[in-house]
Amino acid sequence: MKENKKGKLYVVATPIGNLGDITLRAIEILKKVDLIAAEDTRHTLKLLNHLEISKPLVSYHRHNEEIKTKELIEKLLKGQNIALVSDAGTPGICDPGEVVIKNCIKEKITIIPIPGACAMINALIVSGIDTKEFIFLGFLPIHKKLRKEKLNEIQQSKKTIILYEAPHKLESTLKDLEDFVKDRKIVLARELTKIHEEFIRGDVREIIKETKNLKGEMILIIEGDKKEKEENNFEKITLQEHYELYEKQGIEKKEIIKKIAKDRNLSKNEIYQKFI
Repeated sequence: MKENKKGKLYVVATPIGNLGDITLRAIEILKKVDLIAAEDTRHTLKLLNHLEISKPLVSYHRHNEEIKTKELIEKLLKGQNIALVSDAGTPGICDPGEVVIKNCIKEKITIIPIPGACAMINALIVSGIDTKEFIFLGFLPIHKKLRKEKLNEIQQSKKTIILYEAPHKLESTLKDLEDFVKDRKIVLARELTKIHEEFIRGDVREIIKETKNLKGEMILIIEGDKKEKEENNFEKITLQEHYELYEKQGIEKKEIIKKIAKDRNLSKNEIYQKFI
């Protein structure tokens, strides 16, 4: 008996706002697949109706990802071709998709990316902030310790930082950033490709003043630290000043000692003895 040929998983980027931003290839794929796995079937149905495409839809989102992944893999192994879409933009970037893609790789199922809109890239290219090297951090963690770690990472980064944020959390996130990015350039990109598309530019304090009660999808582009900080020339500061530098960042004593030892190329025990 001849074995069934495996199907293919198409990871299809869809518009982030303006429906005209879908590619011809994406339309072609959505027309020819057997099934479309959508983050929100109601949202995707609006796009399909606009494109005059009729296809079976299955819900595939954060809360059913594990269960639905198994179902999708079974269908792919039986030869069905499936398109994976998110509500907007490219699946797998702060959206469902990563789990099923990893499982397809395990099962040696062909995965084909269908390029298109990606909010963070579009925000970056018009930000006026360095595009040569950047770090995408998605949404900042809610957990205080993990959040502090990410804020420290942003503070120390020489590369451009990209963050996503929900409108109801934007104000608190900007206030958290205030002590860490100070006078660095920030661009808030809002509602990209939609009617109320907007770019707000300035330092963190200026952005806070301009962003009261804003709605819509938010992306923050944060300039990397371009200053050569005098305190990073550790030979010019005392051990106590060095310690206080890290202490202000909320780093625990044990970790501070490790960092000072590394910075000064000394043993941890030697530094530890200084601060007993």
